[in-house]
Amino acid sequence: MASGQEELLFGRLALHYKLITAGQLEEVHGLHNLAGGRRQLPEILVEMGYLSQRQVDQLLVVQRDYLEKRRAGAGQAAALQSSAAPAASPPQPSVAATSGPDDTMAAPGAAAAPAQAESAATATAWAGAAGGQRELDAILALAVERGASDIHIHSGAPIGLRLAGSLVDLDPQPLAPEVAARMIEEVLDDEQRAALARHGQVDFAHTLPGRARFRANAYRQQRGLDAVFRSIPSQPPTLQSLGLPESLARLADYHQGMVLITGPGGCGKSATMAALISIINQTRADHVVTIEDPIEYLHPSLRAIVNQRQVGPHTASFARALRAALREDPDVIAIGELRDSETISLAITAAETGHLVFGTLHTNNAVRTINRMLGVFPPSQQAQMRAMIAESLRAVVSQRLLARADGRGRVPVLEMLIVTKAAANLIRDNRTFQIRSILQTGAAQGMIQLDAALAELVRNRVVTRDEALLHAEDPTRIP
Repeated sequence: MASGQEELLFGRLALHYKLITAGQLEEVHGLHNLAGGRRQLPEILVEMGYLSQRQVDQLLVVQRDYLEKRRAGAGQAAALQSSAAPAASPPQPSVAATSGPDDTMAAPGAAAAPAQAESAATATAWAGAAGGQRELDAILALAVERGASDIHIHSGAPIGLRLAGSLVDLDPQPLAPEVAARMIEEVLDDEQRAALARHGQVDFAHTLPGRARFRANAYRQQRGLDAVFRSIPSQPPTLQSLGLPESLARLADYHQGMVLITGPGGCGKSATMAALISIINQTRADHVVTIEDPIEYLHPSLRAIVNQRQVGPHTASFARALRAALREDPDVIAIGELRDSETISLAITAAETGHLVFGTLHTNNAVRTINRMLGVFPPSQQAQMRAMIAESLRAVVSQRLLARADGRGRVPVLEMLIVTKAAANLIRDNRTFQIRSILQTGAAQGMIQLDAALAELVRNRVVTRDEALLHAEDPTRIP
């Protein structure tokens, strides 16, 4: 394929003939961008199993015929125009005479548009977008430039950006419900629209090619249709870029067991897990399987082979994908969220059977994380689960994001429990409340207690004392 425009057309043809879904095209386009254009779109589609080589060959024939007809039509239009126009008149942009298999492919209006509009249309061409979706993509692009972590589209309310932890209005004017609905629905494919109609909410991923990805949730509320987009950089993060200590990299050295990344919503759990997966991807010849809802950071296979599965398009549930993963010869399994007892039980089993398992939980500290995992099981099973967790758990990282004292964004603060033999015995004996004493004395083993980390940030004037007190377990320890 000679150009990026032809690759965009190929993807839209595959989408038009319903050989792939919009979500699959989005995923493949992200991998194409990560490879810097060195790998062609058809090659990636075949590698991912979304198209056969025969289907690729057939689509290339259709694409070639379409482009030849379009060029011929454009040439005829230019000849007619030059013969009719005065000699001194500047040449006008031609309009393709032949329509493609999808009205948006031919885009006759785009040919006469200014260069700026043509550039904007190209940014979203893979989705065949126009009008409202282009407007939403412009909003998302602006939000990324401003460093927003989340973008809020609400019916009857102004568009909001989450900047350094605070929600601010992008524009004071509220969005009319019909405008918000149009903007949101045009970024959904048919399956996602059906799920939204059936359940009243849907999780999905959206991509600005070459710029950013977004994890999104659309949902209905009393005023209309809303959506929130979480910005995800195109490249997997590093520990350094996240402001995390390099000592965290030791968690990627385990070859068996379970590592949990925990914290409240929006604290960067997924980014931390992605940074650890990226370390493994670059340093170990392993098979990594991720199970996500939706797929967030895209990991091109480097030294490791990384397969990413999304709940919905690729599998029915976390539990089903995890059960299947045990038969897919993985070395590392990353689970986007440990949501229920079945998923937690399967994750523990995977860790016990020789796999390294990463997972996230919405808990605030190491002790609550362990208690939460035990609490999803009935009392009759808890003794057995305590023994299994004591054997398989390797570390718990609980993190928060705090506003910096200088107003320049946010800084992460960690509590990290390394499950030593002493900690494992406390879990097994149902004495998790004593783990706090291990955290206080375990610095030599790489442990960090939340209050100690907060106190250090206050002493170094990275965060204010008032901000630290909002997150402290024991306020008396904050200077």
